[in-house]
Amino acid sequence: MRTAALYGTVGSLVLTGLTVLAPLPTAQGADALLSPDGPAEARGVALAAERAAAKGIAFGACPATENLPRTVECGTVSVPVDYARPNGRHISLTVSRGRATGPRSARQGALVFNPGGPGGSGMIFPLLAGLPQWQRVAEAYDFVGYAPRGVAHSAPLSCVDPATFNQAPDDAPEQPTAAYKKQQIAKARAYARGCRTRNGADLQFFTSRNNARDLDVLRAALGEQRLNYLGASYGTYFGAVYATLFPGHVRRMVFDSVVNPDPHHIWYRNNLDQSAAFERRWTDWRRWAARHDAVYHLGRTEQQVLASYHRAMRQLHRRAAGGRVGPGQLQGALVRAGYTDSAWASGARALSAYLRGDDGPLVALAAPSASGAPAAENSNAVYTAVECNDAPWPRSWHKWDRDNTRLARRAPFETWANAFMNLPCAYWTTPRQQPLDVRVPRKAFPPVLLLAAERDAATPYAGALELLRRLPGASLVTERGAGTHGIGGGPNTCVNAHLDHYLLTGALPPRHTTCPGRPQPRAN
Repeated sequence: MRTAALYGTVGSLVLTGLTVLAPLPTAQGADALLSPDGPAEARGVALAAERAAAKGIAFGACPATENLPRTVECGTVSVPVDYARPNGRHISLTVSRGRATGPRSARQGALVFNPGGPGGSGMIFPLLAGLPQWQRVAEAYDFVGYAPRGVAHSAPLSCVDPATFNQAPDDAPEQPTAAYKKQQIAKARAYARGCRTRNGADLQFFTSRNNARDLDVLRAALGEQRLNYLGASYGTYFGAVYATLFPGHVRRMVFDSVVNPDPHHIWYRNNLDQSAAFERRWTDWRRWAARHDAVYHLGRTEQQVLASYHRAMRQLHRRAAGGRVGPGQLQGALVRAGYTDSAWASGARALSAYLRGDDGPLVALAAPSASGAPAAENSNAVYTAVECNDAPWPRSWHKWDRDNTRLARRAPFETWANAFMNLPCAYWTTPRQQPLDVRVPRKAFPPVLLLAAERDAATPYAGALELLRRLPGASLVTERGAGTHGIGGGPNTCVNAHLDHYLLTGALPPRHTTCPGRPQPRAN
């Protein structure tokens, strides 16, 4: 289930002093009794966290490769590859930190952030402290970002040569032929084989459970007795896994744009639900473009806009724009409009210009960057490894074909592109886990805040309702009628007020709270 890496670029998105906390229980205490981890892994996490707490993080200047300003400091934390063998091989996770900007007496600790993916890096999170909407929270918390295992400089995963990854142009048929499906099966088999060949036995340890365990080691290395955590998109899922494994280690948690944690949905079912939800957002975009036909000239009805899109796809199939943008690149560019309203106008402008004979805006928007290929390949490798390792997937191509053919009849826009992206999991040979049954004991867990947009496509709204059901004492803030993926720290002042109040005071709004959606974007 591809979920966006949120808060990825700057601009996209009553204090009582430091709380005094009771000492954490030992590994033989409350959390060990509650944890669904195996005894070997539970002992391994406790030992790794104890060592990390003793060592801390030697923060200093960030490497030039991180492209971070001098106001941000960086370090590393060591985690076991396999928590059942904590004395075995370790890898280093890169960590960034921006110090709290307020008085020391107001400091509430570190706020650790994960932007989603799997495969997203949160290293630039400290930069958000400079944005007005984050000012109050940044006065109270150190903003801490990190690259999870496998991501960027944290023992990076790779499954193919980046130079051969995401080659363009390519096709994106809504109703693929048998020959096209056969090609995609071969690609999926080769990709799964490449992951195994390039990473060996370590591949099996790139999982959501290990991401959660790493997070607890990071908490300890930061000197925090309880974790303050902001997880977006996929970050909500392994944050919920963390809450299940370590309920007594949680202080405050915010889950923004919530993955459905139902074990029966991880991850195959979630991908089908996601494709259906993207069809709704695709319809939203077409209706918006039709209302602005005087600007974009794509059609006065959403069906006419759809016809314009299909005309562009046929033209690109015959001749790629700029030699690099085919149907697959156009579809991928417009998928971004499903993630965020801020991409609506740029997508409409590019499509409109292309149909008038000007390739330039579409090439600028949709052509893959050669310089960005290594990061894109790394992100995809982590995404594939985590999701394929996390859960059993159907191994029968007949089931994939039947389920996606049926879904594509009513949701053609994203269904097959999503299916083929995840198809390596059908041919995965690394041992797979059973998904964790996410839930926490009522008396062992503090209140947490959930944020969700009602028409979110990447993480459909039903996921937020499911996690709310599993976390006693939680509250859900819903942005009504909206569909942008990732709403905390965005332009909705109502959402931000609830986010600030919770992080600063620990107080939650009513269990079901709504905020009016923002106006749809202006045409330009």
